Amino acid sequence: EGNGTLKPFLPSDPQWCHVLKLSNGEVSCSSPRGGHHRGSLGARCLLSCVRGYKRLGRSSVQCMPNRRWSGSAVCRKIRCHVLPLIDHGMYSCTRGFVVDSRCDYTCYEGYQIEGDRYRMCQEEGTWSGTEPTCADHDPPKLKCPLSRVKIAEPGKLTAMVSWERPVAKDTADRALQVLRNGLESGSDFPEGMHVIRYKVSDQARNTATCKFTVHVEVRRCPKLKPPMHGYLTCSSDGNNYGAVCEYDCDPGFERTGFATRVCQLSRSWSDEAAQCVLMAIKTDVRSAGALLDQFYEKRRLLVVSTPDNANQKYRLQNIMLQKAECGLDLRHVTVIELLGTSPREVGRIKEQRLDPEVIEGLRQALYISTAYFTMVLLDEYGVDRERFVNPTTSDELYSYVDEYLLAEEELERLEMNRDFCD
Repeated sequence: EGNGTLKPFLPSDPQWCHVLKLSNGEVSCSSPRGGHHRGSLGARCLLSCVRGYKRLGRSSVQCMPNRRWSGSAVCRKIRCHVLPLIDHGMYSCTRGFVVDSRCDYTCYEGYQIEGDRYRMCQEEGTWSGTEPTCADHDPPKLKCPLSRVKIAEPGKLTAMVSWERPVAKDTADRALQVLRNGLESGSDFPEGMHVIRYKVSDQARNTATCKFTVHVEVRRCPKLKPPMHGYLTCSSDGNNYGAVCEYDCDPGFERTGFATRVCQLSRSWSDEAAQCVLMAIKTDVRSAGALLDQFYEKRRLLVVSTPDNANQKYRLQNIMLQKAECGLDLRHVTVIELLGTSPREVGRIKEQRLDPEVIEGLRQALYISTAYFTMVLLDEYGVDRERFVNPTTSDELYSYVDEYLLAEEELERLEMNRDFCD
């Protein structure tokens, strides 16, 4: 050494084998000769890797006489598998896919995370936890139109109602089908309250509903009563806004006043009610035919003939006819009295007097004898329908007229006005 010559290596030298180094790992050696003889013959070294690395090769080696270590090892970085993407969401990781990297999951707008919110890459190369999912729990948004009241159109019991169809919005789905329960917009709605419902569901079956009401009001006037001795013919529903009612009178009666009335928006009728008054009878005619022509197809006639006013049958019948006056009027029956004989005979319709020639003509035309009490019932066509030679009660007269002379419509109107004479 002093003269510049190299000293040969001996087995006891501290560096018999080269110094072991392990990238990303640790080498821990021990030697029979002491701690500083880490590379001496017989030294033993333990090989380990730092966290995040896995050892490939020997866990321990020994320095051999051939000046080589008995084996070797490398430290390879541990990686977890690449995480798959999740539906409707994403993740972000702190250090990629190596040990101790943390991957946090987030969901897109409208979705909520279910399961683990993050996963850690573990030392054994596996991920902690399980893969989460993004679920849609938010229902769509659906707004209905405002409820509304519509008045039925004039002369109708319906109203056309329209509205803007609701559009549904959803954070997750774009194309949504909105279903309706009830009449569609632009329909004619009948009178009353109608509930219109809309419903929408997204792909996750979250449902939203809304509803509104359509109230169709039919403005109505008080129901009109038909005129006494007449009837009404009304359009539409009879008393709804715009309905027109026409007044008509029974045969033998004449209308006075307005022919029609209209139900107005204010729920009141236009104008005043018409009335049906007994037709004016001309008694100053000169023949029976001229008198009878006035009643043709208009009135029925009950001709009462008596030899004189003192006739017992006549007196009794006269009392009963006075009581029956209203009932006979309802049945369109006019009473003609032929009293006495020529030259002192008297003919009258209530207070109106008839000419003697007319009296004589009626008795001849109807084959009425002046020798005894007689009543002749003529229909509206002047046909002799029944004769009475004895006093007849009002009920008997009514029954005969009702059963044999009145048409079905007349019977219906008679029933409506039955209490009028009480």
